[in-house]
Amino acid sequence: MRRIGAYLYIAASWLLAHSPKFILYGVADFIYFILYKVIKYRKKVVIKNLTHSFPEKSEDEIIEITRKFFHHLSDLFVENMAIIRMSKKRFLSMVEYKNTELLNDLYSKNKSIVGIIGHYGNWEILPAISFFTQYEVLSVYKPLSNKFFDHEFFKMRRRLGSTPVSMNDTFKTIISYEREKKLYILGLIADQRPQKGRASYWTTFLNQETAVFLGPDKIARKFNSAVFYTHIDKIKRGKYLVEFTLLYENPKDCKEYEITERHVQILEEKIRQKPELWLWSHKRWKYKREIEN
Repeated sequence: MRRIGAYLYIAASWLLAHSPKFILYGVADFIYFILYKVIKYRKKVVIKNLTHSFPEKSEDEIIEITRKFFHHLSDLFVENMAIIRMSKKRFLSMVEYKNTELLNDLYSKNKSIVGIIGHYGNWEILPAISFFTQYEVLSVYKPLSNKFFDHEFFKMRRRLGSTPVSMNDTFKTIISYEREKKLYILGLIADQRPQKGRASYWTTFLNQETAVFLGPDKIARKFNSAVFYTHIDKIKRGKYLVEFTLLYENPKDCKEYEITERHVQILEEKIRQKPELWLWSHKRWKYKREIEN
C-alpha cells in the first residue's frame, strides 16, 4: 500500500511540474477547501497562535489571516510537489533574487556565510541561490520520519543545487569545509521550536516568551562567518522575491545573543507586515519556560 501511495505521489508530482499555472493553483484551491473547510487541519492551533501573537486584532481579523494562511499553505504544498520534478527554467521563472552582489563581494573577501531564514514565504526555494553564486550552499534540514518524503525533499534540495546536511551533521560538515578552506553558505531555518529541555535562550517573540535555537549565533561567532538574513516574500501566486540583508560581516565582534536577538526581531517585523506567510500551523509555543526556584 505504501509503495502504491509513493507511485501516486510521484505521478502527481510529475503532472503538477508540467501543468500550466491555472491547473497548478486550481489544485491548490481544492486542497485549501479540504484543509480549511473539511478536515480543518490544525485550524485551532493556527487561531490560537494568531490570537496570542496579535492580541490587538479583532476576531474577524484573526479569521481573515487564518483563511489567507491556509490559502498560502495550500500553494506551498503544490509548489513543492511540482518543484521536485520541475525544469530549471520554469523554476527560475518563479523566483527573483535581490542583492546577490553582496554575496559576490563576500566571496572575494574569502568569507563564508551563515544565512538565516524563517518558515516564511517558501523557504524550500532558497537552495537555488547556488545557481547564482560560487559558494557551496549547505542546506541544513531536519530529517522526516517518513523515509519516502524525506528522500523526496532531499532530492529536491539537490536538484536546486545545494548540499543537504542533516541537523545532527551540521557542525561536523562545517569543520570539514573549514579544514579544506572551501567557502560555503550555511542555510539555517532559525525559528523552529527547540526540543524540550534543550532551550538555552529565551526571548520575546510575537508577544510571547519564546525558546530560540542558538546555532546560528554560535556558529557565526566561532568561525567568524558573515551573517545574512534572507527574506522570502511572496509577490503573487507563483512568484517569490528573495532578498539578502547583511547583518554582520565580522560576527566575532558581536556580543553573546546579539545575533539571535536581531534575527528574531527582523523575522517578527516581516511577519507583522504579511502574517499569512508564516507557518502558523507549527506548535511553536508548545513548551513553556520552567522557572527555577
